[in-house]
Amino acid sequence: MTRKTDHSTRRDLLRKASVGATAGLVSGIIDTRRVCATQVAAEKNHEDSDAERDNFITRENALPGATDWQLTRVRTEPADGVRCPAIEGFCTRQSVSAGETLGICVSTALAKPFKLEIFRTGYYGGRGARLMKTIDAIQGQQLETPAQAEKQLRECEWKPAVELKVPGDWISGVYVGRLTTESDETGFGYWQSYVVFIVKDERPADVLFQCSDNTWQAYNEWPLRDSVYTHPKGNQGPWADVSFDRPYGKYPQIFDNPQTIGSGEWLCFEYPMAYWLEKHGYDVTYCSNSDMLTPERGLKCKAFLSVGHDEYWDLRQYHSVTTMRDQGVSLLFLSGNSVCWVSPFRASANGQQNRILFRGGPYGGDYKWAELREQQHGPFPHRGPDEGYLMGARNVDPVNGGGDWVCTLPDHWLYEGTGLKLGDTIPGLIGWEYHGDPPDDLAGLQIVAAGTALQGGRNPQQWTSTIYPGPTGNFVFNASTIWWCQGLSSPPGHMLPWSHWSRPHGPDDRVQTMTHNLLRRALA
Repeated sequence: MTRKTDHSTRRDLLRKASVGATAGLVSGIIDTRRVCATQVAAEKNHEDSDAERDNFITRENALPGATDWQLTRVRTEPADGVRCPAIEGFCTRQSVSAGETLGICVSTALAKPFKLEIFRTGYYGGRGARLMKTIDAIQGQQLETPAQAEKQLRECEWKPAVELKVPGDWISGVYVGRLTTESDETGFGYWQSYVVFIVKDERPADVLFQCSDNTWQAYNEWPLRDSVYTHPKGNQGPWADVSFDRPYGKYPQIFDNPQTIGSGEWLCFEYPMAYWLEKHGYDVTYCSNSDMLTPERGLKCKAFLSVGHDEYWDLRQYHSVTTMRDQGVSLLFLSGNSVCWVSPFRASANGQQNRILFRGGPYGGDYKWAELREQQHGPFPHRGPDEGYLMGARNVDPVNGGGDWVCTLPDHWLYEGTGLKLGDTIPGLIGWEYHGDPPDDLAGLQIVAAGTALQGGRNPQQWTSTIYPGPTGNFVFNASTIWWCQGLSSPPGHMLPWSHWSRPHGPDDRVQTMTHNLLRRALA
């Protein structure tokens, strides 16, 4: 690839941003009026476009939503633990197509009946989910918690309590199954948790939403603080294996969110994107990380989304997404800390493919950040390519912290209709992990936003948001924040996160407009 012609440093960009912000104070009243008028016009245009859409998503979301789909009574044991032994379960596959059969494995503390309600998450007039199926009076039983095997692996060999044949009219999406006991030990109360699965399809669609379920599983500590981060040899080495054949415990990082019991990180960092996309009628289909080991699925779509916290990629995913870019698919990394660790899949004890993963080594090629991770946490058996040449920026160190979005290229089409000027900020949008240090020789790369994040409120690191052109009129956008989707919506069942003494503010029309601009350009 040829060297880009814009040699502006991040320091230059931030200096210009600071000057622009100061100048903006002088004409604040006039600019505020102009910005408001621009944003109202942009939103009117988006609403007009939404009304014209007719596809699987708009028809699905015209159906009535559920008024009661969230978890109400949840309890972990011990009280500071991650599991919900009163009732907990998992699905035998990460994703399944309509017409295929999915096993749902459930353990209950008491040998009493329980209920399973399956919901598809989406918009549904603002309710956030639709009830798809209810199965009552399933006999519960307490199942064995597996002992640690080699590399600290916990793998449940439970028989399914329910064998669900996915109906043909269940469209692609992320589905949660709410498990509810009929009663607890008092005879009056009840306890709940989720299971989660993806319904996939093979149809051509505008947008492919890749769920970050490898990362959900890497951080899953069920049953007793067992994740790739809890091995005695070190918290970021290659020492631990983790299995999808176990329930998701309560999410263990940054905030206490009881809705995550059984649902991984879906409701935290990705669901706001799905809710917003479906609200606006985008033709979106969904897949698991494990569905991207070959590029065929992605080549049927115009835009590929990496969303939220997308840290762990099998090397085959990397090559698949690179192929998609090279063949004209636009890539939108609406995520942070993405493509950081090579996470090879292997089969489960019963021979099912892609059910166990581990941290095999860093992405980064021979660049300094990968070398640093090797020195600090290795030796590793694998090394991935430099992710900067895919995303447009890299996983720096430190990679976590909090900060404000700072506009550095206001005339770029990304900012059309936002009213953002040089140096303007969106408070708290950067966090809690991000990207930086873009390659100097990536042709056409533009830095559209850049600034400083503070780790622990005091340790500074530079983050960078970038866009570069693909070979056929497509493009690659790197938002450089896990929290991008927090600026799109805050639907039922979602909690705003906070970390490193910084927090996003929730839905922001400037983030929404930028996302519309990205999708409009990608789908043109």
